[in-house]
Amino acid sequence: MHKINHTEYFQKVYEHIQDGIVVMRESREIIMLNPAAKRLTGWKVGDYVPYCSFCTTRNRRVETPSCYLMANEDVPSILSQMSTNRKKTLDVEMSVSVINRNVETGENEYLLVLRDCETMLKAQEAALNKKMIQALIDAKESEHKRLAQELHDGVGQSLYSVSVALEAIEAYMQDNEKLSSYVKEVRNELRKVIEDVYTYSYNLRPQSLDQLGLKAALENLIDNMKKMTPHLIFELTTQGLDRCDPAIEINLYRIAQEALHNVVKYAQASYVKISIRKNNTHIHMKIEDDGIGFDRKSIQNKGLGLKHIEERVDLLSGTCAIRSEMNKGTVVEVTIPRWRPNT
Repeated sequence: MHKINHTEYFQKVYEHIQDGIVVMRESREIIMLNPAAKRLTGWKVGDYVPYCSFCTTRNRRVETPSCYLMANEDVPSILSQMSTNRKKTLDVEMSVSVINRNVETGENEYLLVLRDCETMLKAQEAALNKKMIQALIDAKESEHKRLAQELHDGVGQSLYSVSVALEAIEAYMQDNEKLSSYVKEVRNELRKVIEDVYTYSYNLRPQSLDQLGLKAALENLIDNMKKMTPHLIFELTTQGLDRCDPAIEINLYRIAQEALHNVVKYAQASYVKISIRKNNTHIHMKIEDDGIGFDRKSIQNKGLGLKHIEERVDLLSGTCAIRSEMNKGTVVEVTIPRWRPNT
């Protein structure tokens, strides 16, 4: 059995932890500090830790130690500003504790831990932004679902009933060729409107996605695209793909929809393949074409579709790789957990 080297583990934690760790004497002379502390403050061994803004501005008695945390060991931490060697102040959360007593000098040695509040705030802001984007996308998809249902079952069915009524009226007008021809023209126009309504309904939210799942929805999407681009060969392969969380299904569908839209509109491809594989932990989706490719930098301000793909993948705590070479096609690879992360 492998024996754990605790010293080695602690050394790795000390070197890689993002919090600044400083060991200092009671005189505040720095004995040692980890890489994070050096990066945050610019201090080095032999420097003296300055007093934070809280300690330099607070009211205290003469006999009370200048450092608030040293004087109040029951206080776990405080938020304050600390001067650094980088000619700026740092918003930090600080904690101090005695870790050793030098028997020769009788002086305590302290562990000072610095946590960069700016980094914490940025992380919290990023998490909040992610939740807001998720809420907006969920609300948008919910509204799309409602509108699609209304168009399909409400407006679409009403228009179909009108078409049937016109057909019945037409049967009584056989003796009036001119009027019968006019009603027939109206029915043809109405049929086109009905088809448009069902197309709009499908684009908003395909019913096959909610009823049959991702594979069926993608098959319908490909069938519709084949009608618009008969020269383009589509291939869809799946492995282990059954029903998923509805949020995962709609996001993967939208990602595939955006990627295929880009292929049809820009790639000048003759072949595109969509492959989806689901295992015990993840879902992998790959979309590749043999088109002209693109330079990501050249479309940085125009590639909103690609950004939307990356946003949806990020919301599902997944990874996304978009690779393209001029005249060598494009590959979009997405990997997400098979369960939707808690939001």
